[in-house]
Amino acid sequence: MSRPSVPVSVSPPTEPVATAAPSSVVTVNYFAAARAAAGTSKESVQAGTLAELIADAGERHGPALAKVLGVCSFLVDGVRLSDHDAALPPGSSVDVLPPFAGG
Repeated sequence: MSRPSVPVSVSPPTEPVATAAPSSVVTVNYFAAARAAAGTSKESVQAGTLAELIADAGERHGPALAKVLGVCSFLVDGVRLSDHDAALPPGSSVDVLPPFAGG
């Protein structure tokens, strides 16, 4: 005797869900034109990634800083970070370095 057929629901495979990096408190050190545009040389902020830090600083300090941040290099604990989506370690120090003239 056979069992009655029961419909089976098969869900399509799902894409992994990207999760945002958890926010952590970091110290931001602004130099030269970045310091002038931010109106401060140092501040503590909460950010999960460098991209979040850049966006937040530009919003809080205005378009002059946002423009400068677009051409800056960033050091995280003394190491150049070019991947703006990389997570910022809690308690890290981020140096914001605009291009310097001279030589």
